[in-house]
Order: sequence, then C-alpha cells, then structure tokens
Amino acid sequence: MAPPATISDVANYTLSQRRGGGGTPATAGKGGKAKHATPARNADKVGYQPIDMSLKELRDAIPAHLFERSAFKSFLWTFHDLILAAALAYGAMHIDSFSETLPLDMTARAAVRWMLWAAYWVAQGIVCTGIWVIAHECGHQSFSSSKTLNNTVGYILHTALLVPYHAWRITHSKHHKATNHLTNDQVFVPHTRAELIASDPKLRERNASPDYDPGHDSLLQESPLFSLLGIVFMLTFGWPAYIINNTSGQKYPEYGWASHFFPSSPFFEPRNYGDIILSNIGVFGMLGLLGYAGSVFGAAAVVKFYLIPYLFVNMWLVIITFLQHTHPDLPHYSADAFTFLRGAIATVDRDYGILNYFFHNIADSHVVHHIWSTMPHYNAIKATEILREKLKGTPYYKMDKTPIAKAIWQSWTTCKFVEPVDQEGVYWFNN
Repeated sequence: MAPPATISDVANYTLSQRRGGGGTPATAGKGGKAKHATPARNADKVGYQPIDMSLKELRDAIPAHLFERSAFKSFLWTFHDLILAAALAYGAMHIDSFSETLPLDMTARAAVRWMLWAAYWVAQGIVCTGIWVIAHECGHQSFSSSKTLNNTVGYILHTALLVPYHAWRITHSKHHKATNHLTNDQVFVPHTRAELIASDPKLRERNASPDYDPGHDSLLQESPLFSLLGIVFMLTFGWPAYIINNTSGQKYPEYGWASHFFPSSPFFEPRNYGDIILSNIGVFGMLGLLGYAGSVFGAAAVVKFYLIPYLFVNMWLVIITFLQHTHPDLPHYSADAFTFLRGAIATVDRDYGILNYFFHNIADSHVVHHIWSTMPHYNAIKATEILREKLKGTPYYKMDKTPIAKAIWQSWTTCKFVEPVDQEGVYWFNN
C-alpha cells in the first residue's frame, strides 16, 4: 500500500516551479527530449546507468546445482513448519489452565495468562509466515520439479491462510516478470508526482493557486502521528486490501473494481477462469470451516488460536514485501527503459536476524529470488553470496541492514512518489 504524500511536500515543489524559484523544471536536451534538472534530494542519482549485463552472464556465475529442486528437502521444511505450528497450538491449549495453577493473586495470574497468549500470537504468526513462504515457493514452482505437486501443496497451505492461491500465483508471476515497470508491475506500484497531485483534490487546488491555504490538513498530514497511523493501517489492512480491492496494485480505471476474487478482473485471462473459481472455493470453504469451529469451540477460541496469528502473518507479509520494493535507491522504469534484469535486480535484501531462518530467507535473498524465482529457498543464500561478489563495486546489488522498524519509517516517509532525475525512463523515489 503506497504511502500518501502530504499537501506541502508535493504541491510546494510544483508551485516553486511555477514561480521560478527553487524547483527543478525540465529543460530541453539533445534531440528535443526533455532533461530533468536534478532535485537536490536525489543528487546522488545523477549519472546512474541501469545495468547492461546479460542475464546469462549472471546465470553463468551461479553453480547449476543451486537451481536443483528437491521435493524431499521442501517437504522437510514444510513438516518443520507444520510441527512447530502444531506444537505452539498445543501449548496454547494449556495457557489458561496453567495460569490458574500459579501461586499468584488473580491480577497477577491474569497478567501472566495474557503475556503467554501474546507470546503465542507473535510466535505462531512468525511460524505461519514461514508456511506462507513455502506456499509462495510452490507458486514459483521451486518446491519441486512437479507442477501438479507444487500447486497441490501451495493450494492447501495458502487456502489454510485464506489466500486465493491461484489468483495470487497468476498476478505474482506478472509482478516478477515486470518488477518496477511503472505500467505493468502488479504490487506496490508507486505514483508519479503528476499522478499523486491528480489523485488529491486539495493537491490539485493548491497546485493551481499560489494563494491556496491548506489550513490544518497540511499540518496533520505532515505530523509523525499521521505517518504512524498510516503505517499501522497498512500493516493491518494492506494485504486484504490488495487481494480484495487491488490496493497498491496497477490501476485499471476503465475496468472499475479489480479483485483477485473476480475471474473477469483485467489481470486475468479467460483461461484462468477455472483456477480463480477453485481459489475462491478454497477461501470460502476455509471461512466456513472457521465458522464451524466457532460454533463448536466458541468465537473467542477462533480469535485467539487463528485470527490474531493470521493478522500477524499479514503484517509480516506486508512488511517484507514493502521493504523489498520501497527504498530510495531503487529505480523504476518506463516501458521504453525497462528490461527484465533491470527490474528484477532493483529490489533490496533486508536482514531480519533470527527471523531469516523462520522466513526461509525470503527477505535476505530476495534479489536472487527475483532474478531466478524457481531457485529453492534453501539454495538462495549461497547464490546471494555469489551474486554479491559478482556485482561488487557496482550499484546494482543492495543489502540494507537498517533495523526493520526504522526502515519501515524511513521508507514510508521518504518514498512518496517517483520522478525522473536526469534521464528519461528512469524514475526515483522522492518526497
């Protein structure tokens, strides 16, 4: 879910252009093409040259055995995650009875009980995020060499987490083929400056009139509290908003409501109809199963054992994907400037500490994953080491070890929209 810009951080810049002071208006370059003067904030992007290596050159540096897929190894990791999830659920079944046996007063026992439930929610959310990643491997056909096995396992695991597997698999494949392509990418598609102004009536009004007074709205939108609330909203509702309403995805104004649950959505083809229906059956069947569990065990049990860990899974999913694709040093490309490798390599690896293990290294080997998405996760770290060495001394491989909470804040507050710096077709984040 792309962060909204404030009234002043976009409109003030545009007004300065119109008034002739402090802005960065386009100037004519050779051949009559516009060249963009450099915004001071992106001065370090001047002269950037997109990668011109061939995909084969990078591929030849990676040993062939790292591309080999093993159903046996993949199932070991799957059972590893499922056993951990079952053990956590079993332990949670005894939290209430255990807390009642403690030689403490009622208030202290209640405090211990809720601390144990909080620990379960956090831990189960982490483990089930790993299960989500295993299903993600299936969608990329990196689980095994069998497409039938991959899609069967992926469908079961993702359905259990209320993900419409095939619908997600199809649009996620499009995302990988067009990563950072401004008009073809499918998720975390940034606004250009002009699109952002056009999307906000107050920005449009202020841009049209130097005398426009934004009032208190500008102060509110620029406040840290407003940014914090935006981040909380993204981490809580970002994933369902994307799946249901295509929020942060490619815009299809001529279509209307594009959803992963509609076979007629513009990112699907007629041949996908059966897969979308099958995905819907799985998700609504899972919802029915949860409803039945609520009728048997009570709604509170479903909330505590499933719903809250599910929300944590969604949170981690959004954090991981947001930080992989939202960074001041990641370029986006117009159709004319885009190539597969330029887009795929313009992602960033992040370090989640011990969580890298539970997340199957999806975050700290993400660049490799985008270049070769059928490589299994258990080989991706070794390939990342080789790729990092291959690209040493270039600006193309990026690893950012900024603490995750700080990284979320930085990306949210600095990556508002994209615009060219000194060459057409290559766009950089600005705020």
